[in-house]
Amino acid sequence: MNTMRALVFDRFGEPSDVLKLREVPVPRPGPGQVRVRMIASPINPSDLLLIRGVYGRPAGPPAVPGFEGVGVVEESGGGFLAWRVLGKRVAVLNGQGGNWQEQVVIPARQAIPVPDDLPEEQVASFFVNPATALVIVTRVLRVPRGEWLLQTAANSSLGKMIIRLGHTLGFRTINVVRRPEAREELAELKPDKILVWQEGYDLAQLLRQHIPEGTVRYAVDAVGGPLGSQIISCLGPDGRLVVYGTLSDQPLLFSPRELMVNNRRVEGFWLAEWVKRQGPLTMLRLFRQIVRGLRQGVLTTKVAAQYPIERYHDALAHAETPGRSGKILLRFTRIP
Repeated sequence: MNTMRALVFDRFGEPSDVLKLREVPVPRPGPGQVRVRMIASPINPSDLLLIRGVYGRPAGPPAVPGFEGVGVVEESGGGFLAWRVLGKRVAVLNGQGGNWQEQVVIPARQAIPVPDDLPEEQVASFFVNPATALVIVTRVLRVPRGEWLLQTAANSSLGKMIIRLGHTLGFRTINVVRRPEAREELAELKPDKILVWQEGYDLAQLLRQHIPEGTVRYAVDAVGGPLGSQIISCLGPDGRLVVYGTLSDQPLLFSPRELMVNNRRVEGFWLAEWVKRQGPLTMLRLFRQIVRGLRQGVLTTKVAAQYPIERYHDALAHAETPGRSGKILLRFTRIP
């Protein structure tokens, strides 16, 4: 077969409008590359931002979305790393996008062999959320045992991982959600605190009501806008806020004095940029941490539904439904 199916966008815009399912030539790997037969790929917020043209440094159309997924390496373009993964099931890490197609060519170093006991659905979301949660908590903030970590978007897949990491590593979490019903979504995880914030609320006042005895020195935000802006005034002396998302698509606004008086800090985190600065040994250790976290149930991702590639419109609609119960996957093939 010389052609395959791919989801392509020729212009930036709303994913349901600009994505098209097309027959395209099967790519061939060059030296140091491999061709992977894709099995499944998640629909992440970053994928949707890429299609809209507002994610980091967006790829110019025409382009195929999809930053991660699971597949089987079927062809090597030559080189030691490529031959090493040939025939293996791998996590497909694609920092440029491109996984929403039946076959994809990537550098061999971005095809990560995974143990047979990890389910396909978990390998599909092997890297972006688990690595972001682990790196922010253990390498960027280095949250000590017993300390409070405040997070927004706590009912997201990544937010739930941070709650479970708190239980495992010994820090306590204050989990901010924007819908009252999201409390129920988090209840089974037994989080330390849940705060429901809505437009017009004062987050610092909510915090004082629920944690009168504690000082919060660590926070992570994926929302921005009015909610993210209020976090600064909630932090104690030497407090640090790491921003890793822009769900509201609104800027952070606060007085510079909020930073000056208590020596507070705000910093951004983008996994793709962090990875570029790491050596092979650091990345190998991180992959091993993720595997352990998946086996322990700490870094697992709940899957709400899976759709074949031809039903991508349904998959996109489900992925953007408020209050959905887990990740949405696009399916391409199954391992025979």
